[in-house]
Amino acid sequence: MANEETLKNEHDEILQLVSFKIGSEEFGVDILTVQEINRMLQITTVPNTNSFIEGVINLRGKVIPVVDLRSKFGVSKKEHDKNTRIVVVELSNKTVGFIVDEVSEVLRIPKSITEPPPEMVSGINSEFITAVGKLEDRLIILLDLEKTLSTDEVAELETI
Repeated sequence: MANEETLKNEHDEILQLVSFKIGSEEFGVDILTVQEINRMLQITTVPNTNSFIEGVINLRGKVIPVVDLRSKFGVSKKEHDKNTRIVVVELSNKTVGFIVDEVSEVLRIPKSITEPPPEMVSGINSEFITAVGKLEDRLIILLDLEKTLSTDEVAELETI
């Protein structure tokens, strides 16, 4: 009986996600990794950094590196607009901002409607992707932001 109950609870596990868009794709990250979501702030460029590092922002007196997820994922650049947001997360004990085209919503989805990612999802290296959520009218690519940056790239952010 206990095994049946455990199995049932596994299927009922609810994932709480912050969903956002980059181009036409919708992504989701675990809400617990997100510290805050901000409108675009003044970004100061930092010379001699990777092309996907947009620069740094001053967030309440703390200097935070900002990564452009479009560049990181190899999606063509576009001008920031009124919908552009900076999603601030804690990665490897380092606060980092990720620029996204727009933040859509906070979602609660059952884990049972997700499945492992296919080998290649819309040109984005699948090692960043933990699962794909199948909603009625759309797919959401679930990201592990820890894995979007290599150890070397995280080390580079720490020097900024």
